Amino acid sequence: MILDVRNLTMEFDGLKALQNIDIQIARGTIHAIIGPNGSGKTTLFNCISGIYHPTVGKILFHGKNIERLKPFRVAEMGIARTFQNIRLFRTMTVLENILVGQHYKTKEGFIANALKLKKVGREEERVKEKALQTLKLVKLEAKATRHATELPYGDRRLLELARALASDPEMLLVDEPTSGMNETETLQAMEVIGKIRESGITVLLVEHHMKVVMGISDRISVLDHGEKIAEGTPQEIQTHERVIEAYLGRKK
Repeated sequence: MILDVRNLTMEFDGLKALQNIDIQIARGTIHAIIGPNGSGKTTLFNCISGIYHPTVGKILFHGKNIERLKPFRVAEMGIARTFQNIRLFRTMTVLENILVGQHYKTKEGFIANALKLKKVGREEERVKEKALQTLKLVKLEAKATRHATELPYGDRRLLELARALASDPEMLLVDEPTSGMNETETLQAMEVIGKIRESGITVLLVEHHMKVVMGISDRISVLDHGEKIAEGTPQEIQTHERVIEAYLGRKK
């Protein structure tokens, strides 16, 4: 078990956005969180990543409490995330966006960089090579020198994934990765997320696209009005009566 969420409750001005959430994420899996708009999915992500500190409950990563840590400390421990709204550095190239994501993983400090020591040059080469490997994973290595603004929408979403991966996380929180994608882009994103899991990274996924969720998830947790109403395999969730009533059976 890589992540253990226990009795998590998040209140805003007395209103409970999450209530008594228990979710355990197995290492090396793709675990999806689904539910109607306003069900608490993004709030859960914000609690895990340190943006919110829950009112009640614990979040354990490798058995260590992280629910009171700041976002940069959560990232340093090995949890990275993407956002529903793309947050790329628009004036930078594809490769530069990845290099920014790797900055705190570099071994050489400010003084060495200021003095331009030889070992810094070696470190820069190592970091660049790692960035290119990350771009290859998301099939963007051929576009490394292009500016982020030049990429089509689907590639920009893949670059967002790649930038999160640049921090070399053990766990990746992915928020609506196929939002706005066409069918071809969606299939490519599914393939990339599958490869991320194959590389050993655990994926926690929030996604509305049921074809994506059912196609790549090992396990699914369902939220509704801030409560977990079901959990199971894709096959179990598709036939769960309460899930069908609360989410899958609704017309969009």
